Amino acid sequence: MVRGKTQMRRIENATSRQVTFSKRRSGLLKKAFELSVLCDAEVALIIFSPRGKLCEFASSSMQETIERYKRHTKTKPTEQNMQHLKTEAANMVKKIEILQDLRRKLLGEGLGSCTLEELQQIEQQLERSVSNVRARKTQVFKEQIDRLQEKEKILAAENAKLYEKPWKGSKEQKENIPYNESSPNSDVETDLFIGPPEGRTKSNLQRANPMPCIYEL
Repeated sequence: MVRGKTQMRRIENATSRQVTFSKRRSGLLKKAFELSVLCDAEVALIIFSPRGKLCEFASSSMQETIERYKRHTKTKPTEQNMQHLKTEAANMVKKIEILQDLRRKLLGEGLGSCTLEELQQIEQQLERSVSNVRARKTQVFKEQIDRLQEKEKILAAENAKLYEKPWKGSKEQKENIPYNESSPNSDVETDLFIGPPEGRTKSNLQRANPMPCIYEL
């Protein structure tokens, strides 16, 4: 009996669809195994059933094969990816040209081909830019003034501390001044005198009240 050609379309009968899935899945797993053994190929096969059940086959390690596949696709982009990259590059070149042309016009260059509406748009853009620059300038000035005022407060506090330190230091120094025997305000006799107490007392009285010298003529 000759088998008819199977039509490549979804099998509507659920039972027939499940039977066909089981048979073809087994055949596919068998072919993958034969390919890996006969040709010494690294084969990894992943199948999800209609109900979400996972069936897989790997000749070595599924995770290592997947990592190898990722590295391979990164280093060797497909034709579709190459075309996408070329399109993106062309779009970027056009955008760069537009931005460069706009920059020249904002600088006042190449205005000969501009219409009245384009010149008005450029003028409005420049006015907005100047307004933003002035606002930023005012903000920077305010921040600098705030920093200087804060610094002024710190310096004023340090200056007040410095004014207090000399007065306290002079008072402490005055209390801690060592006794000086050569001070003119000292009332203590410091001369060395050898002799009986009477003579020392008499000598002190003579120095306190010296007698005038009398000369005979």
